[in-house]
Amino acid sequence: MSRIEDYALIGDLQTAALVSTEGSIDWLCLPRFDSPACFAALLDTRDAGHWLLAPAGGGRCSRRAYVEETLVLETEWESESGTVRVIDFMPIRDEAPDVVRIVVGVSGVVQMRSELRLRFDYGRVVPWVRHYPDRMQAVAGPDAIRLSSPVASRGEDWATVADFAVHAGDRVPFVLTWSASHEPDPRPVDAKKALADTVAFWTRWSGQGARVDGPYREPIKRSLLTLKALTYQPTGAIVAAPTTSLPEQIGGSRNWDYRYCWLRDSTYTLQALLAAGYLAEAKAWREWLLRSVAGEPGTLQIMYSVDGTRRLPEAELPWLAGYEGSVPVRTGNAASGQLQLDVWGETLDGLNLAREAGLGSTGDAWDIQVALMNHLEGHWQEPDNGLWEMRGDRRHFTHSKVMAWVAADRMSRAVAVHHLKGPGQRWARLRDEIHADVLANGYDAESNTFTQSYGSKALDASLLMIPRLGFLPGTDPRVKGTIAAIQNGLTEDGLVRRYQTADADDGLTGGEGVFLACSFWLVDALHSAGERRQATALFERLLTLRNDVGLLSEEWDPAAKRQLGNTPQAFSHFPLVSSALQLHAGRAHRSDQLLGSGSTRGVSG
Repeated sequence: MSRIEDYALIGDLQTAALVSTEGSIDWLCLPRFDSPACFAALLDTRDAGHWLLAPAGGGRCSRRAYVEETLVLETEWESESGTVRVIDFMPIRDEAPDVVRIVVGVSGVVQMRSELRLRFDYGRVVPWVRHYPDRMQAVAGPDAIRLSSPVASRGEDWATVADFAVHAGDRVPFVLTWSASHEPDPRPVDAKKALADTVAFWTRWSGQGARVDGPYREPIKRSLLTLKALTYQPTGAIVAAPTTSLPEQIGGSRNWDYRYCWLRDSTYTLQALLAAGYLAEAKAWREWLLRSVAGEPGTLQIMYSVDGTRRLPEAELPWLAGYEGSVPVRTGNAASGQLQLDVWGETLDGLNLAREAGLGSTGDAWDIQVALMNHLEGHWQEPDNGLWEMRGDRRHFTHSKVMAWVAADRMSRAVAVHHLKGPGQRWARLRDEIHADVLANGYDAESNTFTQSYGSKALDASLLMIPRLGFLPGTDPRVKGTIAAIQNGLTEDGLVRRYQTADADDGLTGGEGVFLACSFWLVDALHSAGERRQATALFERLLTLRNDVGLLSEEWDPAAKRQLGNTPQAFSHFPLVSSALQLHAGRAHRSDQLLGSGSTRGVSG
């Protein structure tokens, strides 16, 4: 089984696939991110579904890279007989999703093998397959897949295989297309034209943002492309990751389904995109948000499906062995029913940032914000599950209270600065009340640090966001004390854990790696405290944890030196962008401020 960092991402803004260094697509859900997988080898063996397209001799590739600033992947193998390249991508179109793979002969002659093993419903359903001279068709229940290629295929060992030779100059296309089984076949895809169109789409999109120069241009651009790839274009939703159940500890049980839209994650992603000048994504996300949260403000959830569905029942898939034996494999997410008060703050902060970026408030948008604020005003003093979705008893988490302060601060300012209708003075008084409450109950003067929850001594990496949220400046002694306490008590090999899982009553068993987002938060906190050199050193070290094509998963194992958790993870890539832009600009900024936005305001080194 490939390591998590061995995978590259391709996608079409509706779903995404993971391609290994061996040329195998081991994860693909069709037709959208949260659909049942038809390739689930990532969480089991290849019998759970995969598509290998590589030299017949097998083995890892010699090199791979994305085509410039796109999501088109090129993988090469060198052998004694010759060199071959496989181009992988998913065309951006409104019709049925496709995966296109083009084999290119670079030099000599290379014997190639395609092995397509379709297994619908996460590896459980074997389709009915028919082979024709120029295509294969597979059907199982609601799903149909067509594989088109000039290379003839055949059935072998419950898979569709093809063996062929590629000479220098040859270009051999394979096009896999999904459709609903009750509908007519979608129109065929011209692989050559689709490649040109896909390269043009991603190149054009990448060039629409702010100009970014200097040493961090490549990681910023790659992270922005990754965040865009996690966007479900039909609705504007942004998923946390395209995978489920990649473990936070190898062999452990902290395995979660991240193929949904967390308001928190998508709000932070929105901040990164807006800071880089992408207003269209902000507008689409805002429209998705307003549709999803419409209704009683007290029923606001922390996450929704990509189409806004609220019910995300958690289930286990016992027929899958799990990534490196890490079980259970889960779909859905029971955390969708938790109370996490910080989400009200993050949502209102994100909508405020969109407003500051030039997306004027519509009447409906502002009415919903007022309803959310009015609800929070009456409930901010309640205990909750916190942003880490702890499944133990509810507590008064300090970060949740700080985010309630953020909500009151942004809403009172909207009234004062943008002259929107609402009880701005009342919200300003509430802001001051919450601020005093946090300082009185969430700060431990004896240890000179903010604590995870009221009355506790525990640390929490979310406290590093206090200066970025504008609650206190980074130079405040209490903030500096918190930074020092977290560096001393929550780091391993210089990288930051969310909290001490061994000591926390979080309702879960097992441990986890260091949390990459938290390490970027430490970069921001150090920078805001005036420790620019230390912040830069940590940021540049974090860049070395990316895989060979610039992707980050959720966590890092400092002992085994490997990535952990679902991949690629929006919660790792958006703080990379934010930290990089801060270091470029040379100044700290609040979450409601933009850095480097606009086509004429570039960010240069």
